[in-house]
Amino acid sequence: MTVHDPGLAPVLDLADRTPRGIAGAYGRAIRAGELRPGERLPTVRDVAAALGVSPATVSSAWQALRRTGLVVSRGRAGSFVRAEEVGWLSPRQRSLVGAEPDRLRLDLSRSTPDPALLPDLGPALHRVGQRAGTAAYQDEPVLPGLRDALLATWPYPAPALTVVDGATDGIARTLEQVVGYGDRVVLESPGFPPFFDLVEELDGVVVPVGLDEQGVRPDALRRALEQQPVAVVLQPRAQNPTGVSTTAARARELVDVLRRAKEPPWVVEDDHSAGISTGADVSLGTWLPERVVHLRSFSKSHGPDLRIAALSGPTEMVDRIVARRMLGPGWTSRMLQTILLDLLTAAPSVEQVTEARRQYFARQRVLVDALARHGVEVPTPDGINLWLPVTEERAALVELAAAGIRVAGGSPFLAAGAAPDRTGAAGFVRVTSGLVHPADAPELARALAAAARAG
Repeated sequence: MTVHDPGLAPVLDLADRTPRGIAGAYGRAIRAGELRPGERLPTVRDVAAALGVSPATVSSAWQALRRTGLVVSRGRAGSFVRAEEVGWLSPRQRSLVGAEPDRLRLDLSRSTPDPALLPDLGPALHRVGQRAGTAAYQDEPVLPGLRDALLATWPYPAPALTVVDGATDGIARTLEQVVGYGDRVVLESPGFPPFFDLVEELDGVVVPVGLDEQGVRPDALRRALEQQPVAVVLQPRAQNPTGVSTTAARARELVDVLRRAKEPPWVVEDDHSAGISTGADVSLGTWLPERVVHLRSFSKSHGPDLRIAALSGPTEMVDRIVARRMLGPGWTSRMLQTILLDLLTAAPSVEQVTEARRQYFARQRVLVDALARHGVEVPTPDGINLWLPVTEERAALVELAAAGIRVAGGSPFLAAGAAPDRTGAAGFVRVTSGLVHPADAPELARALAAAARAG
């Protein structure tokens, strides 16, 4: 191989010959299509010889590229531009799947809660009966005790309530009832990638609406309603990815906009961070109970693998969802319901979730303050995620990967054709900041600030 080899072209005139600089050069070449999926990268020794650096320097650059998912290693065969795809994941979700997590120093890409802050399941499991059973397959889908506990803390008098297998399951089953071919659905942008996938799977059309620090903007919703959507999907608290929580005043503004719509759409609310959010428990169902389906899930507060959420709405809609589930899973395991009821009512579990909420709030404040000391000003988010503006998304990912840190790129969270962000930022990354202990915040803030300026 000579210096004229195309594989060396990205670095022949490279001034920054650090692992970060080398990784950045190859990252740009891959994005530009100069290196195609499946193409083999030059060997570590060839790049090192061409640049006059040590093989260890190039090896570190290759590791950074693998952490971002741009490159895969095939052992002695070498490193290749990533071409493999995980078939059961959509392209949006595929881009969020980490590569080589065991080699990461810190994975902040997955929007998962801190396991150390989840309540202890041991006592609840101990109190569950030793045998799983139900009197009949056609029993009520919700345990009466759990129903009572949920309704006692619901944000408005719910006409009807059931439980489903997580918030996304409930949203999918609701949209299946109302979305037909070509129907429009209003989604937040930035928003949760599976929601975009779901609308597309139902042959619907996404109508994006932007947010500010109080929630979805009324002017954006007003324009979206001109397209007569059949549904609007909102995240009222700790919005993923921005961490915005809707204020009560903003909720009333949105209700006023919805009431003026020619054909009022269904409103589907995903309150996925209820237990750990510091935001007010706001629901448009307080004013529009006849058009709102409200979901509260417990993955962030009590454990992702519980796969259980509560869903309320008009009786006719809830009955339709329950009837459809009877032709599939039937009901959410009553063992899981019993465990959740115990976690929601046992004093030690309640105290653990309260402490988790306090810890997440403190971690967000500490990290935001640390970023400000490096000249990066962002609002303090609610929940466990931070939406960081960056100069160039892929450059930021590579910069952080070189430091052994993984975050999620912002592109999958943005709807196609959405209006530019009001901040004027060129790109974003999502940081699962709830996993960052205060003692680690200064070092991480320094790395995030450098990544924000990379590009």
